[in-house]
Amino acid sequence: MIIAWVLSLLTLLSMLVIQLERLAALEVMSINTYAESQKEFIAAEQSLSECERHISNLDALDSSTCSIQSAGKNLWLISSKSKPSLEILIFLDDQTRIATRLNWRQKFE
Repeated sequence: MIIAWVLSLLTLLSMLVIQLERLAALEVMSINTYAESQKEFIAAEQSLSECERHISNLDALDSSTCSIQSAGKNLWLISSKSKPSLEILIFLDDQTRIATRLNWRQKFE
């Protein structure tokens, strides 16, 4: 009877260790996924900022990083081509050639 009780405790402890290992592995995967997605988000934001800075000189822009569309009345819609896809709406003042970001959003497909 005591041997069965000890064996059941050992089985429970081994199952607990297995579950803790699984939880630790999931936590590591979660942290790695979070860090990777944060890097991709920052890269997309940097490409949008680069396009926003050079919006007055469209010839100098590298078209592979973002797409630019006119929204009329000095408004420009800039979208990143990388994932995650971000989109900003900017106002370009004709006289000062200064771009002002009005809003941004993440585009979901």
